[in-house]
This record gives sequence, structure tokens and C-alpha cells, in this order.
Amino acid sequence: MNVINIAHGAFIMLGAYLTYWLFVGPMHLDPFLSIPLAMLTMFVFAYLLQRFVVNQVIRAPMLATFLLTFGLSIMIANMAQIFWSSDIRSITTAYSGTSLTLGGLTIPWVRLWTLLIACALTFGLTMFMARTKIGRAIRATSMDVDAARLSGVGVANIYALTFGIGGALAGAAGSLVSVSYAITPNMGDSFLVRAFVVAVLGGLGNVTGALVGGLVYGIIESFGALWFGEGFKDVVAMVALLLVLLLRPYGLIGRATA
Repeated sequence: MNVINIAHGAFIMLGAYLTYWLFVGPMHLDPFLSIPLAMLTMFVFAYLLQRFVVNQVIRAPMLATFLLTFGLSIMIANMAQIFWSSDIRSITTAYSGTSLTLGGLTIPWVRLWTLLIACALTFGLTMFMARTKIGRAIRATSMDVDAARLSGVGVANIYALTFGIGGALAGAAGSLVSVSYAITPNMGDSFLVRAFVVAVLGGLGNVTGALVGGLVYGIIESFGALWFGEGFKDVVAMVALLLVLLLRPYGLIGRATA
């Protein structure tokens, strides 16, 4: 939708904290079972944020939304630090230390379930965008706002829905990473960088490309840490990003457009 959401990492952080409080609270809800609640909460939050804040500058140059969401990201992270402090929190379940062993390969169950759920969400989003009326309206608005409006599409609502869907997926991502990573107010920054790299690798606006880009990025990052050391894994991934930008600026499976 030509909106660069710098607050996406902050949304992931909020999803992680929501999952944490549901886990340690009276409900003691399993992190994977809290995903629907995290998605619903973050959808409502992102929808309202876009409808009443971001929508005010939606027709302005892209830099305006970039700066606005950057400011929102800082504000959300600082509010989280005020309410929940900078203490590092984590989620440890009964199955956190268990693994699946296949030959000489050991796969933690937590990481395996994270991968499977992420793939399921990606497939669901792909089907939603391709098969539903709202999905077609989102794609139409992305291609030509004026033509979509003339066709009877409520553009303002579509922008908010799209932002809300992004927020819901960020909430799900927060639930998934909360079982593998430390939870802090600034945890979203590293995932924001990864999200940009993944989107560019796969091709902007391409849901399937995001999945492919994520898998490619993860493999490059892991082998970079294995070959050059843990401190160089991000460097190797960024070099790969630069190569993709030079050789295929529209992404690995994206298509060039005029």
C-alpha cells in the first residue's frame, strides 16, 4: 500500500508482551494458543492507529508516513519501558527443552512449531488476498487508488484493514518469537530490520516472496554465523541483500514493473 511501517517491530514487541502476560497470568495460556488473542488485539490496535493517525498523512509523500511510524515506534517502545521496565523476560514451557531427533539432526519442537505456524499463516494470507472480496479490494487499491474508489471500494477502510492485517500478523510473530527470544521493550528493532530484508529479498508486495525471502535469509544468516562467526551473521545477510538489490532489485521471485 506504499506505506513504510517502521512501527512493525514495535507491534511484534507488543504481541510478545501480550503472550507473556497471558502465560504468567491467571489463565496460564500456552504461547501458541495465545496467537489468536494476540492477532485480534493487534488487529484492533493497528486498525484504529491507521484510521485515526496514519490515515491523516496517507496521501502525503512516502517520507511522511515513514517519519510518522518511526515516531510511533519510539513512543510505543518508551511506553512499554515505562509500564513494564527494561527487565528481560522470557517464556519457559514444559516442552521448551525438548527436541525432535532425525538421524543426526536435532530440531527443537518450539522452532519446528514456529516454522509450521508461520507457513500456515502465510498460506492463509495468500488465499485471503487471492480468493476473498476484501483481498481483491486490497490489491485493487494498491494498484490504483482512484480506479478502486470509482469502482465502489471504500479506500479509507481498505487502508485501515490492510494496516490491521499487518498488525495482526505482527502480533502472531510476537507470540512465536516470545518462546525463543528474550522479551524487552526494544526487541522489535532487530525483527524490523529482518522484516525489511526479507521483504526486499522476496519482492515487495509478494506474500509468497516474503516466505521465500524469510527462508533464504534464515539460511544465509545461519551459515554466515557457522562460517564467519556469530558476530558476522548480520553482515553476511546484508551483503546478500545488496547483491539481490544489484542483480534483481524486484526480489527473488518478484516481477519488474514500470
